[in-house]
Amino acid sequence: MRDATLAEDASRIRVNPGVMARLCSQALNIARANGVANIAQALWNGALDPAVTLSYRGL
Repeated sequence: MRDATLAEDASRIRVNPGVMARLCSQALNIARANGVANIAQALWNGALDPAVTLSYRGL
């Protein structure tokens, strides 16, 4: 899921990549807990309007 949606294999993070992986997992878990059905669309909407992401419960 993380690789398909967040392109983890293309990441250039070389120092502490585990921290970024945990942050990505946490973001996906928050989206799922808020009833998001399409993660890619939710990420796109959040990039266009950060208020959408900030309105999620659990933040």
